[in-house]
Amino acid sequence: MTITNTQSGTNVHEIADGIFRINTPVALPGDVGFSFNQYLIVDDEPLLFHTGLRQLFPLVSEAMAHVIPVTRLRHVAFSHVEADECGALNQWLAAAPHAAPLCGSVAALVSISDLADRAPRALGDGEAVTLGRHTVRWHDAPHLPHGWECGFISEDSTRTLMCGDLLTQPGAGRVPVTESDVLEPAEAFRMAMDYFSHTPHAGALLEKLAQTKPTTLACMHGSAWRGDGAAVLRALAERWSS
Repeated sequence: MTITNTQSGTNVHEIADGIFRINTPVALPGDVGFSFNQYLIVDDEPLLFHTGLRQLFPLVSEAMAHVIPVTRLRHVAFSHVEADECGALNQWLAAAPHAAPLCGSVAALVSISDLADRAPRALGDGEAVTLGRHTVRWHDAPHLPHGWECGFISEDSTRTLMCGDLLTQPGAGRVPVTESDVLEPAEAFRMAMDYFSHTPHAGALLEKLAQTKPTTLACMHGSAWRGDGAAVLRALAERWSS
């Protein structure tokens, strides 16, 4: 792990082949530890998943520059329309003149075609984009955990699932990748904040994600997780159905 800003503690770490987690620890009201993660796929056409908050852009772009020049970025992707997911979108587009937003068709239709300074590339459910040696796929998942436009990206060769707000863990996320339990901490955090939509389709959507057979779960908050990701997603579905 490389610390890229000693004041904030922002750091970068390769969690899978060519996939880097950028992590910034923060304090929520009440001095509760939390973190924001972005994921950079380094390839012929580099992709960033999650833009981070606008106020974090200097820290996140500084961290990216430790891996590749920011101007190399080609795709700026996110799960759903929320400040930590795409708040800094236009700042990234300004810093990377050849980059464009990459999102689901619903997000493009209802928000990003208007919000973004550059036209988005809208992906349908299951649509793949080749970055070079990595191939990413978009998976529609409306209201999982929230947002009509919500979806996720999986990467074929590393079997990494960019799982957004699923399995959100409290704390600074200082361990880049863990094999310890993340389900229980995430569920305790969810039950305290109740930030899920309670969609009746959650089980089917989680099973669709489990079918990608991920071995790395790239969480937006907390540590990434390595192991049988399908089993964790199915356990999550079981918890929600009880």
